Amino acid sequence: MTLHEIIDSSDNIVFFGGAGVSTESGIPDFRSVDGLYNQKYDYPPEEILSHSFFERNTEYFYNFYRDKMLFLDAQPNKAHLKLAELEKAGKVKAVVTQNIDGLHQKAGSKNVFELHGSVHRNYCLRCHKLYNAEFIKNSSGIPRCECGGLIKPDVVLYEEGLDNDTIEGAVNAISQADCLIVAGTSLNVYPAAGFIRFFKGKNFVLINLNQTPADSMASLVIHEKVGEVLSKLTVSE
Repeated sequence: MTLHEIIDSSDNIVFFGGAGVSTESGIPDFRSVDGLYNQKYDYPPEEILSHSFFERNTEYFYNFYRDKMLFLDAQPNKAHLKLAELEKAGKVKAVVTQNIDGLHQKAGSKNVFELHGSVHRNYCLRCHKLYNAEFIKNSSGIPRCECGGLIKPDVVLYEEGLDNDTIEGAVNAISQADCLIVAGTSLNVYPAAGFIRFFKGKNFVLINLNQTPADSMASLVIHEKVGEVLSKLTVSE
C-alpha cells in the first residue's frame, strides 16, 4: 500500500515525531553530522542539558540554552501544516512529539503530547509564576522571577523523568490508533522510542532519512524528508 492509500483507509492516525520534523524549519537536530552533539563546547551538550548541570552551573546553562535551544523565529514547515490539516479533517487524532519548539501548535494542531516539554513554558521554582520564551530569550545571565526565584524552562532535562499525564495521554492515543506514523526520529532516545511498542493497529509507517531499528517492523518505510513526503498528500474530509 502507498502512504496515500494507508491514510485514506485509516480513521485514527497518531503521528509520532522527532527532531527531523523540525529540521525543515531551520531547527538543527542533535545527532546528525552538523547536529548539536557534534559541535564543540566546554562541556558535552548532554551534560549542559542535564538537571545537575542546571543546578550547579545555571548561568552557563542559560547562555547555551538561549543560543542553541531557542529558535523563536522558526515557522511551521510542510509537515506541521499537513498534520494540522489532517487533524482538522478528522484523520489525525493526536501528535506525539519529542520536540520542544511548539511548531505543531503554531501550525494549528490541537491534540499534541509534548514528551519533552516546551520552550514556550517557563516557571518560577519558588512561586510557580509562568513566563514565556521571549522573556527567557531577552533576559541576561540567570533569569529571575519578580519574587526573586529562579526560572526554569518546562523542558525535560537529562536525569529528569517525563511528565506522567503526558505519558499516559500519548500511550492511550498510540494504543487506540489504527495507523501510527513515526517520522524524523532515529528511535534511539528512550523512553520516548519505546512508545511504539504500545501500537496494536494495522499500519505502522516509518518516515526518516536514515534507517532505524524499527524499519523491519513497519508496513511502509520511506527514507525521505518528512515535509516532502507529507506535503504530497491530499486531504479528503
